[in-house]
Amino acid sequence: MDNILQTIAIWAIPVLFAITLHEVSHGWVAKLLGDTTAQMLGRLTVNPLKHIDLVGTVLVPVGLLVLTAMTPGPPFVFGWAKPVPVNSRNLRHPQRDMAIVAAAGPLANLVMAMFWALMIKLGFGLLGTFDWVAVPLIYMGMAGITINILLMVLNLLPVPPLDGGRVVSGFLPPRISDAYDRIEPYGLFIILGLLATGMLWAIIGPFFGFFVDLIRTMFTLPPEIFG
Repeated sequence: MDNILQTIAIWAIPVLFAITLHEVSHGWVAKLLGDTTAQMLGRLTVNPLKHIDLVGTVLVPVGLLVLTAMTPGPPFVFGWAKPVPVNSRNLRHPQRDMAIVAAAGPLANLVMAMFWALMIKLGFGLLGTFDWVAVPLIYMGMAGITINILLMVLNLLPVPPLDGGRVVSGFLPPRISDAYDRIEPYGLFIILGLLATGMLWAIIGPFFGFFVDLIRTMFTLPPEIFG
């Protein structure tokens, strides 16, 4: 039980902000491109309470943390927030701009992963003097990099309604784009099918490893980080 509570404490803030800022970035970019729907509904805020989805932001991440904390290996967690509403009719160039809005979420996760890399470096700098701050920072930084890179590569899969699917749709000819968008009702089942067969990690795993190694190299993190 102590291990489970410790795991939840380490992952709670990184997961909450990874999910929240992912959604806020969609609304913020949409506003820049002409759609103020998210702003009018009060969704352009980093207050997590405005974005929390009971299932995707609380039950699924906590459930995964509890399950993986009781098994060998590192914790595995993902989740989602309430989608920020975007009205494509308000955008200046609806098809292209929706692709840009979609790309903003994964890009925000990449930036957040870099932020957590800086927190790890700060933590190592404080070791030996302020261990009570340093150790939580290092572990939360590792969790922050993990959840943000995982959300980024997962959302970039070219399957509607994931962000990657919307990006692909935005650059297809209109008729093909409309046909491609019809996949959206089946997108969740496609992802669940890939997950159940083990193919999901086979697809995103190499990209996850690439970006984690890239961040570790960029910020010269110690080799023991992520093994």
